[in-house]
Amino acid sequence: MLLGVYGGSFDPPHNGHLALCLLARELLQLDRIIISVSNNPFKHGRGASDSDRKHMAELLAAEINLTGLSSEVCGWELEKRSPSYTVDLLRYIHALYPGQHITLLLGEDSYRELPLWKEPGAVMDLCEIAVFGREHRSIANVVNLRPDAGTVRFIAFDLPVSSTEIRELVAQGEPLEEMVPSSIMHYISGRGLYRNGTFPT
Repeated sequence: MLLGVYGGSFDPPHNGHLALCLLARELLQLDRIIISVSNNPFKHGRGASDSDRKHMAELLAAEINLTGLSSEVCGWELEKRSPSYTVDLLRYIHALYPGQHITLLLGEDSYRELPLWKEPGAVMDLCEIAVFGREHRSIANVVNLRPDAGTVRFIAFDLPVSSTEIRELVAQGEPLEEMVPSSIMHYISGRGLYRNGTFPT
């Protein structure tokens, strides 16, 4: 089985996340994409609770599954209730799916930060990496951990949507129709998320 692992805060998930997953499925011939909702120790000021972020990630997975792909949400990082690191997630996925091929799906910004991650060499031992971004040529040599580092594939991808921008638009009362799947847009509205930088308890 070919597994894709796509982690993030998903605060909220948006059309860029959806497009990346669908492109990864086609280009990498993935059998399953595991969407992991992170508890990133270096990201602060999120607007939605863990339960809301996980539920929105499940709505994202449902959108992916409309096209026939078996996508699922992993809440293991949230359940830890401690700082979450990609290397620990990959070891967990390997324990769940022993012997399966894993590709970590990353945006170019995350890839640039890879040398600063916990055990970056181990990350590259545990998976192949697919980097999605506009500047794939300029970032190709950013991560030089060691000569025998794992396989990295660079895929041209340009859909400039950000969760930060979406949160700001909601706070300003602006429409989201072109930025998030309709199911997620209705969830954000129904839960009153991102208004005045607060979320329901």
